Amino acid sequence: MTKNLDKEGLSSIVDDYQLFYIDLWGVVHNGIDLHTEAINTLKKIKKKNKEYVLLTNAPRPNRVVKSFLEKMGLEKEIRDHVFTSGEAALNYIKKNLSNKSFFHIGPPRDFDLFKDFENMKKDTLEKSEYILCTGLFDEYDKDLKYYKILLEKNLKKKMICTNPDLVVDRGNTRELCAGSVAMVFEKIGGKVVYFGKPYPEVYNQCIDNNNKKILSIGDNLNTDIKGANLLNYDSLIISNGIHKNEIKEKGIEKTSKSYEAICNYIQTELKW
Repeated sequence: MTKNLDKEGLSSIVDDYQLFYIDLWGVVHNGIDLHTEAINTLKKIKKKNKEYVLLTNAPRPNRVVKSFLEKMGLEKEIRDHVFTSGEAALNYIKKNLSNKSFFHIGPPRDFDLFKDFENMKKDTLEKSEYILCTGLFDEYDKDLKYYKILLEKNLKKKMICTNPDLVVDRGNTRELCAGSVAMVFEKIGGKVVYFGKPYPEVYNQCIDNNNKKILSIGDNLNTDIKGANLLNYDSLIISNGIHKNEIKEKGIEKTSKSYEAICNYIQTELKW
């Protein structure tokens, strides 16, 4: 049974945990504005001498997301806790694929992910040795059929997906993410290596999490909550995010069951 924390707040369970993995988009901000109550909660967690990581499925290096958050007005002390799926992917590529050629699927704004090895970027899939997927092309940002046609003749090439999210809400607008393209590739027989939640690599890269009691907080059942389930962490779902309408319509028990996920706690928004 999922316990609702809207009345008691996070403060009622904070002492049960040593480390918090907290999602950014959907919890701390909505892509446009910061959530004041969430910021206040992060400060309170810090005052309690608890560790936390702002763990995000963003297909960019840590420094780029920190810069984005600075422009939104988030103070440095909190920004310094950011770790991205892009950073985890970048570490892997530098170690294993730096001398391999790749074809990039994603918008131009994601180019900063591969600045260090942009000379290995090819202009066609056929010339590349692997596929680096950070998102969707701007001109095909709603058309998944385009990617099926693009990819079906290159199934022997491995895809590196730097954001397993299927969708994200930017303000009130829902957008497709790299995970949707990766899913298309897998469905037609391609192999994908994912970096980001729910896959363990990103949790283990960002902080020493050995022998710590952990709570994972996020708004996405497929990534934030499933990641917690896979790693045996407790979880808190923020219901005012990606699953807002589903939870309102069916309730958290039925909604989480439909995603084969288990939530220990639920809050409308992250609040102390």
